[in-house]
Amino acid sequence: MRLDHALKVAGLTATGGQAKQRIQAGEVRVNGEVETRRKRRLHQGDVIDIDGETFEIDLEQPGADADEA
Repeated sequence: MRLDHALKVAGLTATGGQAKQRIQAGEVRVNGEVETRRKRRLHQGDVIDIDGETFEIDLEQPGADADEA
């Protein structure tokens, strides 16, 4: 799953465009590092930090699609 898609699906951004802007502005961290690539592939257990909240990627949840582009 891509970072921009994960933010949108999780309801952390309202649109894909908003996800792109927030990622490129350096507002999102993946595994503790600022990530500015919206197409960054996420893997099971990756941790996203945004707006002071932390979320762990669980690709085994029903409805999660690791191959989604």
